[in-house]
Amino acid sequence: MRGAANSLKYLLLAAALAYPLMPFRDVYVLHVLVLIMVYMVLAMGLNILPGFCGLLDLGFVGFYGIGAYTAGLLTVHYNMSFWLIVPLAVINGALFGVLLGAPTLRLVGDYFAIVTFGFSELVVLFLTNEIWLTRGPLGIPGIAPIALDVTWLATLLGIDERWRYVFRGEMPYYYLAMVMVALVYVVMRRVEDSRLGRAWLAIREDPMAAASCGVNLFAYKVIAFAVSTGIGAMAGAFLARWSQFLSPDMFKFWESFLVLCMVVLGGLGNINGALIGSVILIALGEVLRVVLPKLGLPAETRFLAYGLIMVLIMRFRPNGIFTQVAESTMQSRLIKDLRARLDARRTA
Repeated sequence: MRGAANSLKYLLLAAALAYPLMPFRDVYVLHVLVLIMVYMVLAMGLNILPGFCGLLDLGFVGFYGIGAYTAGLLTVHYNMSFWLIVPLAVINGALFGVLLGAPTLRLVGDYFAIVTFGFSELVVLFLTNEIWLTRGPLGIPGIAPIALDVTWLATLLGIDERWRYVFRGEMPYYYLAMVMVALVYVVMRRVEDSRLGRAWLAIREDPMAAASCGVNLFAYKVIAFAVSTGIGAMAGAFLARWSQFLSPDMFKFWESFLVLCMVVLGGLGNINGALIGSVILIALGEVLRVVLPKLGLPAETRFLAYGLIMVLIMRFRPNGIFTQVAESTMQSRLIKDLRARLDARRTA
């Protein structure tokens, strides 16, 4: 069974790598696939807080916007390379995460969720009103596309030419997005089975028991917040150079709600589920965007479908639809044993 599953994974990976090179490829499909991969990164980043630590974050889109505007402003004003902007955006997003998390992570439950929601609204208001920096509702147009400059390689080879490749069309962004998803996925899988990931899991299952075992709740929560917000900022930096335009309307609360739906749909704490949830909801959104106007309904009505999905999941499948996938992500024997013991205590 596992061999068949691995074969299917490799087959899907091969198809994903080959599709942009096929003669029947479609530009719109490539655009949607890139968008799906951006939301995959966002879902994996957000999954750290409610999935691993049990913290409900309703303001994740704020850090998404911080990373995007960091990349956009550095590109427009200083013409910085994308490869230098990405780490700066990640650091900036993580820094704002620590600044928000340090005074608020001692809150629990709904209080923490309200604070994060307020932060995201504050970010949108700042982006809208501080025209001197962000151009407000006019947005930031004319952001340069990503470029790969390997002139240094030509110099090493003794060639007096400038080797510079500028990304044009959806294909190069598609492959770069695949690299970004793969990088975040590998990091998350490594963190999941590390001491850090086990500490987060312990905090989610029973904070008092984790504290009694020597886990510093506040420190590990701050680390989780920094890692999560840094990943969200990285996705924002990619979005800025891909779309080449930014507007405050791109970072409203609905984006946080959409990413949270993806995490809940796939199963909290489930890395593979977050990926599948991203594919389902973005694909569903594109279908509804086409179907709803034909039915005489505005395209924004699709958010009602997202809300209905959340209600149904929380009512009938509170652990997510893909529970078997969630179980397969927990590869560590120690984590499996811990979860078995906790389930035994709950049923006793």
